[in-house]
Amino acid sequence: MVDVSGKPSTAREAVARGHIAFTPDALRQVRGGGLKKGDPFETARLAGIMAVKHTAALIPLCHPLPISHADVRITPASDGYDIEARVRTTASTGVEMEALTAVSVAALTVYDMVKAIDKGMVIGEIRLIEKTGGKSGPWKRSR
Repeated sequence: MVDVSGKPSTAREAVARGHIAFTPDALRQVRGGGLKKGDPFETARLAGIMAVKHTAALIPLCHPLPISHADVRITPASDGYDIEARVRTTASTGVEMEALTAVSVAALTVYDMVKAIDKGMVIGEIRLIEKTGGKSGPWKRSR
């Protein structure tokens, strides 16, 4: 692990996004509700938040962090759903990996819950959108 003991604790935030695309028929069924496993989006939201808290256990060299806020939002898009995670901490290292992990696990949870009607879903475009705090300061994706 990188030694962060000399770095000051600062307020930090990271936002990540991803997307899950469905076939048109599956999208109609999902939006119509009544899936056998229940609501895939509330389950995925909770899974994403739980993933934030377990990132250090999943990614070998990540530092365990005291998370002060984690939120996952899933919104309709033309061919599926967009997933956004926002994570905050006050620590000596950032929460980019936690935000990216939240999006990834939320998308995988949707896939698991919908795979009975659409095994062709595509998870993609998982990326960091912005981060604040730390020595390097704010960063925002330009596109």
